Amino acid sequence: MRLVVGISGASGAIYGVRIVEQCCKLGVEVHLVVSSTAIRTIEYETNYRMEDLRRMASKVYDNQDLGAAISSGSYLVDGMIVAPCSIKTLSGIANSYNSELLTRAADVQLKERRKLVLMLRETPLHLGHIQQMLAVTQMGGIILPPVPSFYHLPQSIDDIVNQSVQKALDQFRLEAHLFERWQGMEQGEKKREGYR
Repeated sequence: MRLVVGISGASGAIYGVRIVEQCCKLGVEVHLVVSSTAIRTIEYETNYRMEDLRRMASKVYDNQDLGAAISSGSYLVDGMIVAPCSIKTLSGIANSYNSELLTRAADVQLKERRKLVLMLRETPLHLGHIQQMLAVTQMGGIILPPVPSFYHLPQSIDDIVNQSVQKALDQFRLEAHLFERWQGMEQGEKKREGYR
């Protein structure tokens, strides 16, 4: 499998980092594009650096390189995940404003009818945000905010991050076993007893 992963400058850089990390472990060919703001956010919010991502990704592109392979629909990939996705990036995608490679690569997924997953990081939302999400959804994109669930009884921030990352990977049928899936209330009760 060949996936494009975009990391925008929104808070939540760990989502993009963890997706690259898990794809690397699963043998997925990762084509990575990172905004300049995201580089700063990665280094501020995590213990990772761009050099770490370069080692994990199959190919890393300059966000200003609109001539890159992933800017063309003739370059075959299985889809793209933008994690995290800022409102600026969402707006660029919703309006086909392809001034940077990250938004151009996302636009290519939509025009080629490939899967595009946006892990939108913003709250609260105003009507303009919702309208941009609606536009992307109508074009075939998937809005997948990293909203934590608690039925798997997370014990750490990593547990919460991993559940959202697995939900994004699920869109491409990639199983990284990052959290315990829901098996029904009875199974959940047994697990809960183990934590008491």
